[in-house]
Amino acid sequence: MRLTVFWERMAEHFGVGYADTFARDHVMSELGERTVHEALAAGWEAKDVWRVVCTVMNVPQERR
Repeated sequence: MRLTVFWERMAEHFGVGYADTFARDHVMSELGERTVHEALAAGWEAKDVWRVVCTVMNVPQERR
């Protein structure tokens, strides 16, 4: 998954204004106690981060 697709999906699910706030502030144990931004900076693949976000935030199957 390309980062542009990742951020599009984040914006679709959380809204344009909240997607970056969520990615910056929400720490998830499934990402090694990191935020989305920290996980991506640490080298996590965007598709793996998206899967974690979907699981943790109960993203509907049709949006995954």
